[in-house]
Amino acid sequence: MEHPPIVVHQLSPTGGRRVTVRGRILGLAYSDDELLIFLEGAGLQDPERVLDDPGWVEWRGGRAHQWDAA
Repeated sequence: MEHPPIVVHQLSPTGGRRVTVRGRILGLAYSDDELLIFLEGAGLQDPERVLDDPGWVEWRGGRAHQWDAA
């Protein structure tokens, strides 16, 4: 089974989540809006449509779209 190309990692203690695409770190996102900006910058067309698709995005260590510190 192939892993999704986009990984939104677990929440950091201060909030925000690291975002990687194919193992390349894009940055630390603090909201869906920031995540979309990272993905657009990585060349993904219409990234909003893939956020809830497990074939595209793996949300680790917390529920999807959760950005506040645990």
